[in-house]
Formats: sequence, structure tokens, C-alpha cells
Amino acid sequence: MIVTVTPNAALDRTVLVPNFQAGRRHRATSANTNAGGKGINVARALRRLGIPVVVTGLAGGRTGLQIVDRLTTEGLLNDLVRIQGESRTSTAVIDPTTSVSTEINEWGPEVDVHELDVLREKLVYLSQNARYVVFCGSLPRGVEPGLYGELIREVARGGAETVLDADAEPLHLGMRPELTLVTPNQREAEQLVGHEFNSRADFDAGLSEVAALGARDVIITREDGCDALLHEGREEVKVRATAPQLDPVSTIGAGDAFLAGYLAARYQDKKADEAIRQAVATGAASVLETGAGRFDLKDVSRLAGDIQIDASDKAGATG
Repeated sequence: MIVTVTPNAALDRTVLVPNFQAGRRHRATSANTNAGGKGINVARALRRLGIPVVVTGLAGGRTGLQIVDRLTTEGLLNDLVRIQGESRTSTAVIDPTTSVSTEINEWGPEVDVHELDVLREKLVYLSQNARYVVFCGSLPRGVEPGLYGELIREVARGGAETVLDADAEPLHLGMRPELTLVTPNQREAEQLVGHEFNSRADFDAGLSEVAALGARDVIITREDGCDALLHEGREEVKVRATAPQLDPVSTIGAGDAFLAGYLAARYQDKKADEAIRQAVATGAASVLETGAGRFDLKDVSRLAGDIQIDASDKAGATG
């Protein structure tokens, strides 16, 4: 199975407000509430793709109870650690006339050392039967930014492959030799290596620079696709993918759907270029709907044929 880890789980509320303007009174045309946080969004998309997945992380208070209840209602297997603090609520306002999204994310609860120890124990247990353990999103208040790096090392000892999708210091400190895959977006990757990417050559160099920080495989997502440095056996393969232009309904959670598409393909032992094709198609399909991690499988299949793939650049055999 695949285990996704969401230390800062949330109750995500999405509201559609036509012609939204700050400082004005509006009436929403629709609203929905789901369990959220990046790891949960990835898990939702994985389940949609038919991959066995278990959600873990931290959840507390009445909001935490609602998160667990909604996961159960969706049929998403979950084993969250109950904490004393109140889990956060995040709100997204989407203007359907412009497809512009405004996100308001709360910080999240305080977490103590004992609660983190329980999470560690649970992860060690769950990872025994996991092919991938995926660490996603922000960390709650009071949690040391090096937590992901510590957990990656512990989980890797048991043989599971590890994946990191985070930002800022938790991302930087999570770049360890035990890390299988890291998936920063362009901005996050630029911050990691200390320079901007303005050309194909910049992205090629950036992939190698990020990999040198610790990860075996690297995928840098762009607004129109991705650049990747992946392993096929003993070979390093560079892949660039570009998606067709679409009129998005909402881009919230597109990166989470992208990651789920890639992991689902790798779980099914597809080659690097096929996995990237599925990843980009899944991310693209998700922008056609509201709700993170949601998409139509027919859209994924339809869009996959329109993804432009360049996998001709190979770095050769490695030791």
C-alpha cells in the first residue's frame, strides 16, 4: 500500500463566489467541506486511481473529529493520531467567472512531544507494509522543522520508499540521502538552490542541484508541466513534460493530484516517461473540477494523449 502523512490536517471549505471582490458583501452560489491537507488530498486522488492507501497524521478537537468522519464517509482508510489541540480550518474562495482562487490557511494546533512520539510509532508500524510513505504539507506549531528528515530516516530503515512534498525549512531539512523522491514546484526548487530557472538549461541544472542535496529522484513542477530526474534501474533519465492549455475551474490541489498520478503509475511499475505522462494528465484533469484530489478518470485518459513528453536526455549509468 501507500501511506500518506499529514501532520497538519485540515477541514477544507471551498466557496464559489462569482465576481468576488475584497471588501464587498457577496452571496456564494455553492459551498462544500472536505477533509484536507496535502497528504489527504494525495490519498483521495490515489484512491480514485485504484491504489490502496492509508491516511495518517495528526487531528484534534471537534475539527479533528469532523476530519476523521469525512475521511470515513469517503471510504478513505485512516489511522490518525488524536491530539489535544484543535485542528485547523482552511477556506478557499473561488471566483468561477475568472477562475481566480483566494486561500486562507490557518496555522494549525500546538503539538507536544508525546503526540509526536505516538505518530512516530504508528509510522514505523504502518510503513512495514508500505511501498511508499509520502510526507506532505506544512507542520503544526511547536513542531521542529527537521521532523520530516527524522521520519524519513526512520521509515527508510524499514525498506519503504520515501516521498517529500513540503516547503521552506521542512523541505530543506528533509533533503536526506534516504529520500526517494522530492517534488518541489518551481518556486520551491529555486529557493532550495538559490537561483531562478529561466530556461530549459536552468531546469536541467536545477534538477541535478536539488538531487545533490539528498533526494534520489527529483520532479520540479511548472504551471504547464514538469521537469524530472528519475531512475530506471541504474540509469538516470531526464524527462520534460508539457500539458495542453486548459480553462481551469480551480487549480487548488493540482499538485497533489499530480503527485498521486505519478505514484500510482510507479506503483503499477510503469516506466518513467509513462509515469510522468500520467502525473501531468492527472494534475491537468483536477483543474477541471473544484475540490482537491478530485477529477474524472475519463479526463485523465483524454488528456494523457495530449501531453508532450521529451525523455531523450539520459545521464547514463550510475554506480
